[in-house]
Amino acid sequence: MNMWLYCVRHGESVHNAEGRIQGQLDVPLSDFGRRQGAAIAEALAALSVDAIYASPLLRALQTAQIVARRLSLPIRTDDRLKEINIGVFQDRLRAEVAQLYPEAFARWTSGEPDFAVPGGESRRRLQERGRAAFQDIVDAGHQHAAIIAHGRLLVVTLEALVPIPAGPASPSLENASITTIRYEGGDRWTLAAYNQVDHLATIGLTGAGDL
Repeated sequence: MNMWLYCVRHGESVHNAEGRIQGQLDVPLSDFGRRQGAAIAEALAALSVDAIYASPLLRALQTAQIVARRLSLPIRTDDRLKEINIGVFQDRLRAEVAQLYPEAFARWTSGEPDFAVPGGESRRRLQERGRAAFQDIVDAGHQHAAIIAHGRLLVVTLEALVPIPAGPASPSLENASITTIRYEGGDRWTLAAYNQVDHLATIGLTGAGDL
C-alpha cells in the first residue's frame, strides 16, 4: 500500500504578519496569505490530490477553501489537526511573553515534550492527537491527500513518523510550505520532501514562526 500525504502549513495569517503567537486563536489569513493559498492550490492541482483534510481554525480553513475551489473537492475538518494550545502565550508577541513569563518561556523554548504552558497543552499531547489524525486519514484509503494545518502540529507529528530532527533544534515550516510523506503500510512512513516552497517563488517567502 502506498499513499501520499501533502502536509501544508497554512498561508500567512494576520498574527504571523505581526509576529504574534496565535496557538488556537481563530485568526484569518492576511492578504498575502490568500495569495499564498492560490499558489498552494496550483501546486496541489498537479499532484492528483483526491482528498482535503484541514484544521477548522480559520487560517487553515481559509487556506483549504482556496485549495478546494481549485480542485473541486470537499473539505474534511478534524479538530485533532488544530495548532497547539499555547495557553497564556496566545495573542502576545514573543518578546512580551519572554518578559511576562520568563520561566515558562525558557522551558517552552527548551523543547521539553511534557511541559505545558499554563492553560495550554504539551508537545507530547499535540503529537499524540496529530498522529491519530494522520492514521485515520491513511485508513480512509485515499491515494493522494492534502492535510492543511499548522507549523507546530505538523512538525511534531512528522517527528513521530519520519526521521527529521526532534527537540528545540527541529526545523520549522514556512507559511504555505508543502511537506510530502509516503505511507507504505503498517508503521512504515517515508519523508519525500520537507518544507517545499518552490511554488511561492513568484510572491516571495514570509519566514514566519511556527505558531
